[in-house]
Amino acid sequence: MSEIRFTFDGIEMRTTAGSTVAAALISNGVMAWRSTRHNAAPRGLYCGIGQCFDCLITINDKADIRACLDVIQDGDALSSQAGVRDED
Repeated sequence: MSEIRFTFDGIEMRTTAGSTVAAALISNGVMAWRSTRHNAAPRGLYCGIGQCFDCLITINDKADIRACLDVIQDGDALSSQAGVRDED
């Protein structure tokens, strides 16, 4: 498989094409990319099947994307986020 590039909070990273966003982040050593609104507790991959809110991330300025379900694309700009934006 080919390698693609993306950024996470402005840092350039690489991963295998076809990976989910969560897999791409974890393969680059990033284990948390969201914090809770209360207490700022770190969150990342939890259920892995799109049923919880732990893995929500901002992709190309669109918030609340489930990192466990979305496939990373070459050039994606990922940003960590606080809370669940649709509910803030």
